[in-house]
Amino acid sequence: MSDPIHELSVTTLIDATPEHCWQVWTERLAEWWCPKPWTTEVVEMVLRAGGRSATIMRGPNGEEFLNEGVFLEVVPAQKVVFTDAFQTGWVPHEAFMVGMMTFAEEHGKTRYTGSARHWSEEALKRHEAMGFHPGWDMVAEQFKALCEER
Repeated sequence: MSDPIHELSVTTLIDATPEHCWQVWTERLAEWWCPKPWTTEVVEMVLRAGGRSATIMRGPNGEEFLNEGVFLEVVPAQKVVFTDAFQTGWVPHEAFMVGMMTFAEEHGKTRYTGSARHWSEEALKRHEAMGFHPGWDMVAEQFKALCEER
């Protein structure tokens, strides 16, 4: 018997191709990655397995959070998997989650799903209490709006 996957996720159908959504994800991340009025600074994104993923999220009251991790899997226009369990060079780090973003073609549109997998039920509950759904739902809507700009 395998351990359960402690996962939270959001999904939305975007009126754009997976290729276009991928372009927005990779080139315009700073515009939608955290719920407004928060902002994101992309420090570095090396889109390959083992590549660095580093952003700084800034809040309206001066809050600042560095998100440092690595990409585990990158399949252009299909999937991105990253974790904070490691820093660049496979240096272990206190882990919070594995993030997975998928872009699936659905009748000429894109089914975008953002998921956070956690090591324990306690970590999942902590993420829920931090506001996973309001935050990730808003981020998915911000991403959708940018992808559907004409």
